[in-house]
Amino acid sequence: MPLNSSATPPNRQLGRLLTWILRYPRESFLFVVSLSVTLSVGVLRLGFSNDYQVYFSSDNPQLQAFESLQDTFAKNDNILFVVTPRDKDVFSKESLTALLALTTAAWQVPYSIRVDSVANFQHSYARGDELVVGNLVPEPEQLTPEALARIRRVALQDPLLVGRLVSKTGDVAGVNVTLQLPAVEPDEVEQAAQAARRIAAEIISKYPEVDIRLTGVVVMNDAFSGAAIEDAKTLYPLMFVAIFVALGLLLRSTSGTLTALLVVVLSITSTMGLAGWLGVSLSQATVPVPIVIMTLAIADSVHILVSYLRRLQGGGTKRNAMTRSLKQNLRPVFLTSFTTVIGFLSLNFSEAPPFRDLGNLLAIGVVVAFLLSVTLAPTAMMLLPAPPSGTVTLGSRRMQRLGAWVVEHRTFLFWSMLCLVVFLMLQLPRNRLNEQYVEYFDRTTEFRRATDYTVEHLTGIYSIEYSLSAGAPGGIYEPQFLHELDQFANWYRRQPGVRHVSVITDVLKKLNKNMNADDPASYRLPATREHAAQYLLVFELSLPAGLDLNSQINVDRSATRLTVTMDYLTTAEVLRLERDAFAWIRDHAPSMNAVAASPAIMFSHIAERNIRAMLEGTALALLLISATLIIGFRSFRIGLLSTIPNLIPMAMAFGLWGLVDGQIGLAVSVVSAMTLGIVVDDTVHFLNRYTNARANGAPAKEAVLDVFATVGTAIWVTSAVLILGFSMLILSHFEVNGDMGFVTAL
Repeated sequence: MPLNSSATPPNRQLGRLLTWILRYPRESFLFVVSLSVTLSVGVLRLGFSNDYQVYFSSDNPQLQAFESLQDTFAKNDNILFVVTPRDKDVFSKESLTALLALTTAAWQVPYSIRVDSVANFQHSYARGDELVVGNLVPEPEQLTPEALARIRRVALQDPLLVGRLVSKTGDVAGVNVTLQLPAVEPDEVEQAAQAARRIAAEIISKYPEVDIRLTGVVVMNDAFSGAAIEDAKTLYPLMFVAIFVALGLLLRSTSGTLTALLVVVLSITSTMGLAGWLGVSLSQATVPVPIVIMTLAIADSVHILVSYLRRLQGGGTKRNAMTRSLKQNLRPVFLTSFTTVIGFLSLNFSEAPPFRDLGNLLAIGVVVAFLLSVTLAPTAMMLLPAPPSGTVTLGSRRMQRLGAWVVEHRTFLFWSMLCLVVFLMLQLPRNRLNEQYVEYFDRTTEFRRATDYTVEHLTGIYSIEYSLSAGAPGGIYEPQFLHELDQFANWYRRQPGVRHVSVITDVLKKLNKNMNADDPASYRLPATREHAAQYLLVFELSLPAGLDLNSQINVDRSATRLTVTMDYLTTAEVLRLERDAFAWIRDHAPSMNAVAASPAIMFSHIAERNIRAMLEGTALALLLISATLIIGFRSFRIGLLSTIPNLIPMAMAFGLWGLVDGQIGLAVSVVSAMTLGIVVDDTVHFLNRYTNARANGAPAKEAVLDVFATVGTAIWVTSAVLILGFSMLILSHFEVNGDMGFVTAL
């Protein structure tokens, strides 16, 4: 029996190939397995990137601004040791001794170029006509009660320290290590993070009266790879076991279960191997690829296997049963695979390269899964023993009863479902754009717990950095520029959510006071350009190596850096703060050339743009999928009608998400495009069987009953597997994947 009697043109040649494959199952099986193994070897070539900057393409304007700022000043890749004395007093002799030891040890972190803390803070004061600059905290033997009182008084009054390296109440302190990663070795981040953990453990063992937590950009980057490893160790095995058990229960066939699992394993390894041969670098965002491919590969093979097993129950031969199964399922499986590929490829509209990689890898995986489902699965079933006579897949009779109940209560079901759809769609406005990269990690991860603690007790983790240009070499010394810079810093300090502002004018005001016999009334900016230049020159000459002002002032003194540290702010709040700041500069300092940059700015802008980009991608994917279904069903009416049950699930899911959470970030924003092709699976198989029955003269009611009786079981089995697969992502400690899995499962 030829397979191509009712196939669409793209399937006709494939039908002839499958006829040949069934004639020579052993040779075909060995060839397909050998080819899959060859592709799988490429897994050894896969790399992994744990840098948060992989979420930004090289032409991203915010990334370019951030890199330019870091090239002008020092980089801000950092590790922050957050030190909490058990007696809640940073300024006790024991705590300061531990802080001194940690500050010294922190220089041993690989690639460190600067260490800042209360212990080595360069305190300046007047001694007669002399400016004295030195460490605020002396050696431990000099920590007398009088010295401790002086250190506490100075530290808690200095705006350069409070809210940055010491808390306002003096119960928590920070040691900040700035790193210059050369980006030569792949494990530089891991080296630095492990060294920091080792140093923290050594200090705690030597000074048990303090607790130490770690946060910062480098620790966050290390957490990306840690989350990926944790997901691979837990989610993949758990998913594999769950799928194995589910297939065994649903198919009631050992040979069918083993065949489906073989298709799954080779689909995953072939796809990831092909990614390795193509030189793709994985990231945390692509960690779900094996799980999604596992799910989709089963969805393809289950339709073929369920139909095959059902026909065997009728007493047919294995070859005849498989031939008829392929003839029935070839077109719908091809259409669902093709539309799923379209949906995944629409992720190339995403602003974030990792999600483009995710879409491309999943598109490749769908193609591989389809080819293995229609070649490897049939030949394997030809070679394996047939299941015992009378075995039925779980739910086949129940599906027939369900079909009869649906037809009988169709009016009630239509209106009740319509009401539910309308209700959930009305919840769509509850969703809000929000992208906070610290919240990529759930509260069970060490980095997230340490960061939350830091924000609550010491300083913010989000920041906005400015490169503020005076327009000419030495221009930062001009009194007018300094006045505007100081006013800008004060404006920021009044904004809600701002924890600390680091600005060079605070240093100059303190130096002006020092040069006027420490008169408190002189705590103001120098009156002339010459005074400002002289004060900074004298101060810089007094600074030890590694603690200069290069992180705040550029080489020719034409620009300075201002850093704003914030609480956890939403994407909308960050963008509004950025807009308000530029409006203030335009109105009060129009001659000041300002560039804003930071990870918070970068993620906020990319989240906002990604929403628009994915709407465009989803719209294009919808048009292409609708055209595919119109051509596939050879009916404009049926093809157009099929788009309705493909759009409604997304609207309902996002409506329910609005009730449950409502935060739309990078991951959730790509769900609509990603799932558009997946939800077509049920629709295509339903309508394919329905149109065939109608073409054979069956009335609408009988055609619907025929759908439930024939492909109904496969539809609910694949739906159950899809939901199970994506729900597994909810267990991920990386909430980007967890949210994406949850909404997709919905």
